[in-house]
Amino acid sequence: MRDRTAVFAVFALNGAALGSWAPRTPAIAAQVHAVPGVFGLALLGASVGMLCAAPVSGRITERVGARAAVAGSTVVAAAALAFVGFAPNVALLACALFVLGAGVGSLDVSMNIAAVAVERRSGRAVMPTLHAGFSFGALAGSLLAGLAAGHGWPPARHLSVAAVLALAVLLAVLKDVPGDRPPKETAAPERGRAPIRRPALWLLAAVALCSAIAEGASSDWSALLMVTAHGVGQGAAALAYSGFSLAMAVARLGGAWCQQRFGATRSLAVGAGIAAIGLICAAVFTPAGFAYVGFALAGAGLAFAFPLALSLAGDAGRRVDGGGGERELAFVSTVAYSGFLAGPPMIGGIAQATSYSVSFVVVGAIAALIVPAALVAARARRREAVEAAV
Repeated sequence: MRDRTAVFAVFALNGAALGSWAPRTPAIAAQVHAVPGVFGLALLGASVGMLCAAPVSGRITERVGARAAVAGSTVVAAAALAFVGFAPNVALLACALFVLGAGVGSLDVSMNIAAVAVERRSGRAVMPTLHAGFSFGALAGSLLAGLAAGHGWPPARHLSVAAVLALAVLLAVLKDVPGDRPPKETAAPERGRAPIRRPALWLLAAVALCSAIAEGASSDWSALLMVTAHGVGQGAAALAYSGFSLAMAVARLGGAWCQQRFGATRSLAVGAGIAAIGLICAAVFTPAGFAYVGFALAGAGLAFAFPLALSLAGDAGRRVDGGGGERELAFVSTVAYSGFLAGPPMIGGIAQATSYSVSFVVVGAIAALIVPAALVAARARRREAVEAAV
């Protein structure tokens, strides 16, 4: 249980980084004097950083071990998080977000590889439960962000404190994170087709991609939607993402049971439908209460999409020696991060041309695309299994 607890804490750190700064977007946008379209381009920096880091993170983790990769990426992310709060203009904010995205992206891949190791060692489907750590971390970060905003803390002070706390937690749990550096003489060779040539992995990547766009919209833009469309204050606006994160965390705690009871495909499809309804409700219905409920439904519905996509991708690359899956997991993560790349400017552009409400209707439609992607992915996985057995 010590390795599972340590990995859970690392997931929480990653979520806390997002939950700390995302609800402060109104204050950060005002600090750098950015309109929605320009601010969306600044947010693009984080997505570019994640997309650049993801393709190489799998191989780096395979070479140095998950523990070292987790440590290095967390230090980089914490330093960048603090600098985000000090950014005086859009250009420097974009640079800080690029470094933050690279650190968080590397941490995301390395911690998921560590999670796959925990899952294989325990013989249980624990990936959704470990991802609940991310949601609880995001919840804690967003609640503290709302508290900081409500008490008038500037982003610089708030995010610096958050970075120091993250490093303290890392020091406390790092020794129990699985993933020592593998000996070169015992490293198993890669097997099977390249991920890019496997339709099942592309479909799993599509599931993760749509989920990434919907999650990114909820984290980056929910506070601005609440302020502009529903007329609430910045402190109350941060609670929208808090509700999203809480619902996602609770749903993920029951993820293993749902996966065993209903199967991965049905869990993905039903959850995506619930998420789409929630996002559209948050955008369409005027009373702020409906928006809070909508974001909670979206969090619960999206709870299984990303962890199940990564778990199935890791399983698709498993070798006979029990290792493997780094390439497949990094491939799915890279495609998913393109959602973070396309999402911010797309939503910002739609919001500037129309409204934040219209942009979230579009996000709801994107979440609904997970349903057909999950169904077709299940067929592709069965087809690949048959081909491998022949």
